[in-house]
Amino acid sequence: MQARRLKSAVAIAAVAALAVGAAGCAESERDGNSGEAKTGGTFIFAGAGDPKNFDPIFNDDGESFRPVRQMFDTLVSHKPGTAELQGGLAETWEHDAEGKVWTFKLRQGVKFHDGTPFNAAAVCFNFDRWYNMKGAAAQSQMIYYMDTFGGFAKNEAEGAGESIYNKCEAKDDGTAVLTLNKYKGAFPGAFALTSLSIASPEALKKYDANTVKQNGDSFEYSAFATTNPVGTGPFTFGGWDKAKNEITLNRNPDYYGEKAKVDKMIIKIIKDESTRKQELRAGTVQGIDFPAPADRKALEGEGFQVVNRPAFNVLYLGINQKNPKLKDLRVRQAIAYALNRQQLVQTKGPGGAKVADEFLPDTVLGYAPDVQKYEYNPEKAKQLLKEAGAEGLTLNFYYPPDVTRPYMPNPQEIFTVLANDLQAVGIKVNGVPRPWNGGFKDDVQQFGKHDLHILGWTGDYNDPGNFVGTFFGRGKAEFGDQSMNEMFEAITKADATVDDAGKKAAWEQVNRDIATKWLPAVPLWHAPPAIVVTKDVKGLVASPLTDERFNTVSVGK
Repeated sequence: MQARRLKSAVAIAAVAALAVGAAGCAESERDGNSGEAKTGGTFIFAGAGDPKNFDPIFNDDGESFRPVRQMFDTLVSHKPGTAELQGGLAETWEHDAEGKVWTFKLRQGVKFHDGTPFNAAAVCFNFDRWYNMKGAAAQSQMIYYMDTFGGFAKNEAEGAGESIYNKCEAKDDGTAVLTLNKYKGAFPGAFALTSLSIASPEALKKYDANTVKQNGDSFEYSAFATTNPVGTGPFTFGGWDKAKNEITLNRNPDYYGEKAKVDKMIIKIIKDESTRKQELRAGTVQGIDFPAPADRKALEGEGFQVVNRPAFNVLYLGINQKNPKLKDLRVRQAIAYALNRQQLVQTKGPGGAKVADEFLPDTVLGYAPDVQKYEYNPEKAKQLLKEAGAEGLTLNFYYPPDVTRPYMPNPQEIFTVLANDLQAVGIKVNGVPRPWNGGFKDDVQQFGKHDLHILGWTGDYNDPGNFVGTFFGRGKAEFGDQSMNEMFEAITKADATVDDAGKKAAWEQVNRDIATKWLPAVPLWHAPPAIVVTKDVKGLVASPLTDERFNTVSVGK
C-alpha cells in the first residue's frame, strides 16, 4: 500500500518507465529459442571508473553506487524507471504531525547475505552507527549523511554541524521508529539514498567497518568496505580483481524480491569512453553507460538499444572562495559572463541538453523562472574584472579526464571549451587533470586545492534540498567559504518550511539569491544521459536517477 506522506512533500514528476525489452519471466527455460530472454549466464556491464569502496555510507558517486545498489537495499526505494517513492526494506512508513517521528513497518523474512536476519534492531544499528561514527577521516567521507542529518554525536570533521538525528528504537522485530530533532523536507525521499543502505550489523562488526585512515591525500577503508560488503540485495559480492579491472557480483538465491535473472554480473571497469564503445561492438561487454553524444545515433543505427534518460541533473563550474580574489562577487560574476554556455551545449552537449540557469531542473519545486541569467558577455566580464582589480588573474582549474559522468560525458572537452572562454577575457588558466577517485574528488571536496572545477549532480529524489541544499546548505571545501552564513541559514529555513506554498516561495527566493548575491558556482547545463545495451539484453529499466538495478536483466544466447 502507499505510505502516508508529509503534506508538504513535492508531487513527483511523472517519468515514464524506460524498459529495454520485455521484463521477462522469472523462471524462463534456458534451452528455448535463440534470442529469447534467458535466465542464467553472465551479464557484463562496462563501468566508467573505479569505485571508491563498497560501504554505502562512505560513498557519494555513481561509479561506487553502481555495484553497491546491486548488493544493498534501502528502507524506501523508487518505482523502477521513475522518481516515485515505493517501499523498500520498509513496506510502509508514516510520521507524526510534526514530521519528526517516523515509523517503519519492515518486510518480514528478509536475510542479509551472511544469513543473519534483517529486523528493526538491524535498522537501528545502522542509524546509530552513522550518528556515533568517530574520527575526522571517517566523518569526512560521509558526505550524504552530513548533507542529510547535519552532524554526529561528536563532530570531528570540518563542516559538521548540529545533527537532526535523535534516536532509533526497535519496537519489535518488524517496527523501527526513528526520531528527529526537527522536521526536514528531505524526508521521506532521503530514506531512499544509496548511502543510507542497510548493512549487516554482524558483518560491520566482524570486518571493523568504522575504521577509516587518512594517509596524506588518500584514505584507507576496512575489510567490510573493500572485500566483505554484506547487504540484503539481489547480488552478493564476488570480488574485485584489480588486475583485470573486474568486479564480480553473484546471484543471491535467497533475495526477498525479484531474483536476478543472470547467475553472475561483471562490472568491467573501462575508463576510456572510446574503448568502452569498441568492447560493446566486439561483444565483450553487453552494456555501457554515458556514450559520447556524437555516438548515440550511430550506435542505434548499428542495432544497439540506446535509451536516453530524462535530464534530472546539472553540470556546474565550481568556484573556490579560499582564493581571496574569488571571494569578490564581481570576479565570480565575471567568470559567469565569460562562459558561452549556449555554444557549450550546442558543441559538446548530448541531444536534448539545455543551458542551466539554476542548480536544479525546472521540474523540481522551488525553480524560479525569474532568476538573474548570465548571458554570454565577454566585455561585461572584462569590465567586472577591472573593477575588482583582478585583471591578469591566474586560476588552477581541476577536472577529471578519466571518467564519464551522466552530467559530464566528456570532461576533457568541456574543460577545454570553458578554459578558452576564460582566457579570452584575460584569465590565465592552469589545467590540473586528476583521476576521479583518489585524486580529483578528494582534492576538490576534501582538501580544496583548486580554484575552479567542473562537477555535477544527478538528483537522488525530487526535492530542492537534494540539489541546492546538498551543494550549498553548509560550508564545504569545494566552494571554499565556510562563512556564507546568510546562504546556509536561508537554505536551512527553506528546508524546514512545512506548508507547500511557503516552501515553494522560500526555495524560489533561495535560487534568486544564489544567482544575485552569493554565486558560489555557475550552472552550465542539464543533459539527458544515455545507457546502451546489445540487442540480446532484455529487461533493463533505465532510471532518471541513474539508479538501475540489474536483477531484471537477462541475456539471450
